[in-house]
Amino acid sequence: MSAYLPDASVVIVSFNTREILRNCLSSLYEAIGSRDIEVIVVDNASRDGSADMVASAFPRVVLVRSDVNLGFAAGNNAAFRRARGRHIVLLNPDTLLGSDALDRALAHMDAVPSVGMAGGRLLNRNGVDEPAARMFPSVLNDFLALSGLAARFPRSRLFGRFDRTWATASRPADVDWVPGAFAIIRREVLETVGDFDERFFLYYEEVDLCRRIKAAGWRVRYWPDIVVHHWGGESSKTLTDQTFSSSGSQLTLWRMRSALLYYRKHHGGVGAWAAARLELGWHALRRIRARLSRGCGAKAAESGRIMALMRQAWSETSGGQQSPARPW
Repeated sequence: MSAYLPDASVVIVSFNTREILRNCLSSLYEAIGSRDIEVIVVDNASRDGSADMVASAFPRVVLVRSDVNLGFAAGNNAAFRRARGRHIVLLNPDTLLGSDALDRALAHMDAVPSVGMAGGRLLNRNGVDEPAARMFPSVLNDFLALSGLAARFPRSRLFGRFDRTWATASRPADVDWVPGAFAIIRREVLETVGDFDERFFLYYEEVDLCRRIKAAGWRVRYWPDIVVHHWGGESSKTLTDQTFSSSGSQLTLWRMRSALLYYRKHHGGVGAWAAARLELGWHALRRIRARLSRGCGAKAAESGRIMALMRQAWSETSGGQQSPARPW
């Protein structure tokens, strides 16, 4: 007789998010109900007492304390090695689950065995939809985002292709990838395609995993009736020595490193070079234009910093061939 497996293992990787993590775990246990769910928290060497809070307030949680910041990919992998569930649920600490989100996710996965990984509808703190059903990155998609065409024409199937902003958020769909803020993965899929690629410290790790899942013949699905509230970027905000993107939550250098690693892995050296040259070229033009316009000195300076960071990322990753030593 085979060993009994819990319905799911919910995995949360945390870095300096004590109070947000407390709220996340409280909402999670309310959503679990009668389901047999194990919860695993990996604390990435937090400095704010997150691990001690989990140990005292949530004794049922399997707590993994890391002495160093492993990042998202390696942190999740540390939990995967301990997970016993039929499904693995990725959950960011800056999320709050809808009361029936877990039930719906598990029911969908049990009903559609061809789906290897799936995500739900992500709503920000204002209740507005976040991109949750996306296309794989490409130089074209990067250009549409950089140029502002994606934001200007969100209902266009061409210009809004990367984030699928043209699609109705309430309609389920097969997609290229779903964000790791919330995702459910069939256990046998991880056993087949492997865990996260730990060369990705932060960003692009779930894109890479979805690409491998689809290549192995599984579907990646978006189910909008699984509702998850996502604050976004809370761990990144605790870092003070990095340059942020204009959104204020994404670490630009880390994003560039991971992008180059992804492009090199899936599109070769030419793809990595093209992605880097696109961003460098775009910001070079933006800087020239800003310098010629009165009152746009800040934009020119910003583009100059981004160009310097891309050159740094290219050097540190050898054009996407290697990952810098952890922690980034």
